[in-house]
Amino acid sequence: MEIKELEARSNSQCELSGATEDLVVYQVSEAPENMDADILISTTCKEQIEEPEKVDPNHWRCLNDSMWSTIPAVQVMAWRMLYRLKSEGWPQDLLDMMYMEPEIEAWAKAGINTEEKTEVIHKDSNGAILEAGDTVTLIKDLNVKGSSLTAKRGTAVRRISLVHDNPEQIEGKVEGQQIVILTKFVKKN
Repeated sequence: MEIKELEARSNSQCELSGATEDLVVYQVSEAPENMDADILISTTCKEQIEEPEKVDPNHWRCLNDSMWSTIPAVQVMAWRMLYRLKSEGWPQDLLDMMYMEPEIEAWAKAGINTEEKTEVIHKDSNGAILEAGDTVTLIKDLNVKGSSLTAKRGTAVRRISLVHDNPEQIEGKVEGQQIVILTKFVKKN
């Protein structure tokens, strides 16, 4: 698609973040033959899409709006970035709300394998795979470093978030305090 057509379609704004400066055409990978894969995005978005180590999760809060786009390629990129950031917690909530036609969802998922080289997998004490938003139960009393709090065995920790670069750690709230918990001390509910 020509840049002029994309500018007209997007009102000269990044179709992901709404930025109005430094816009470039980006082609969404793995597109089916009958789908237009071009979107107009900011150079900031492009850099973070192409270089995962530069991703600023707060930049992508804009997906709360762009995920509802009627443009399939925009939906696909919004889904892929939310999926990439799902360990942050809030993106998982948006993924749970998002709806795409089956063909578009298949396109979104097809690009995940090419974009993510190594995925960190979190497992509980029994080997069950943990995902952001799960509820877990502590299997032993844990002293919380830097506080007088002792998290008691049997305590349910709801809506956990995953530490994206360490498969042995999760985060959750115990008695209103956000703490890091080792996965070997929890079991999935």
